[in-house]
Amino acid sequence: MSKQKRLGLGVDDFKKIRTLDYYYIDKTKFIEDILLDGADIKLLCRPRRFGKTLNMSTLRYFFDIENKEENRKLFNGLYIENSPMISEQGKYPVIFISFKGINTLTFENLIERIKDRISTLYRSYSFLIKNFNEFEIEKFKNITNSNIDTIQLESSLLFLSEVLYKYYDEKVIILIDEYDIPLLTAYENGYYNEAINFFKGFYGDVLKTNEYLHMGVLTGIVRVAQAGIFSDLNNIENYTILNKKYSQHFGLLEDEVEKALQDYNVSYKLDEVKSWYNGYKFGDSEVYNPLSILKFLSTQELGAYWIDTFENTLIKKLLKSSDKFVFETLNNLADGKETVVYISQNIILENNPSSDVLWELLLFSGYLTVKEKIDMNVYFVRIPNTEVITFFKKFICRYCL
Repeated sequence: MSKQKRLGLGVDDFKKIRTLDYYYIDKTKFIEDILLDGADIKLLCRPRRFGKTLNMSTLRYFFDIENKEENRKLFNGLYIENSPMISEQGKYPVIFISFKGINTLTFENLIERIKDRISTLYRSYSFLIKNFNEFEIEKFKNITNSNIDTIQLESSLLFLSEVLYKYYDEKVIILIDEYDIPLLTAYENGYYNEAINFFKGFYGDVLKTNEYLHMGVLTGIVRVAQAGIFSDLNNIENYTILNKKYSQHFGLLEDEVEKALQDYNVSYKLDEVKSWYNGYKFGDSEVYNPLSILKFLSTQELGAYWIDTFENTLIKKLLKSSDKFVFETLNNLADGKETVVYISQNIILENNPSSDVLWELLLFSGYLTVKEKIDMNVYFVRIPNTEVITFFKKFICRYCL
């Protein structure tokens, strides 16, 4: 029997997984599909802990022109190595930034946190400065030292893409992970309008008016309608859990889970694992929760692993203001029934949001899944599996009291 590989619990850096030889389920066809997608900007919305950051990290190491020979080795033996798209490996400057963990109580603190992220990003490109003119040197140093105002912060990614293009003579790939977290946090804490105005410029400058951009990929949980960053961007495609495209690249498929259980000698648990962690429908694919599968492989015990990380304060806020009908529906769902909901795919956050916003958030956050599409924007939804039912019974239903 071959030695079992270590499980990279909580590891979402592709290079670390490959260099330390952690157990890895090959998702590199995602790279091929991204390249074959004709849209300049792609927004991919999936629940938390379903592989968004790992997939973005994979794109980063694949495309990045820096260390391209070393990074090429990371893809040995994987699907993309035998794809014609391997020719795109190591060809482009890459800007990768994640807004995971941005959770601030005020707009002023949000700006400081983003300045810090941008400063860290700029420091990683300090080698560029030797080719700058005097004006560019001063501007680069000011951004690196966070010595800038909000307007200058808005254009910081655009400026970085410009200097990268001049250095490498190649257009830039922009990867923005968890783009919506600051917006959802702003809504929760009462400074949503200020945040919207900032991000219109911050995202808009680099995605809409950027002559140095080759391609942009964003991930998030939801598409925030009022953000305005996509309103006049006609070359963007939005892929949510309701779309067939990319449906197999986030979460784990049946055959991938079967192989993993076999590799860790727990194939006999397949039926129980399926009941606990399967049941999500992304497009036309049924998928398992990847975090819970990894935790199960580690402990070889069934448990509510993904649900135990619940931290969605926006859902909590919406539940507190929900009416009796909503809680009756939630109780029915917890009893294994289905319900009909309206899903627009564009979350509209208002002072007094309708119950539709709650259903959309529960769906896109992974607490509900689609059973069947009835009509345009109208769906039968249900609770996906045993793990999530435990959440409904222990957490949501206590708001019914």
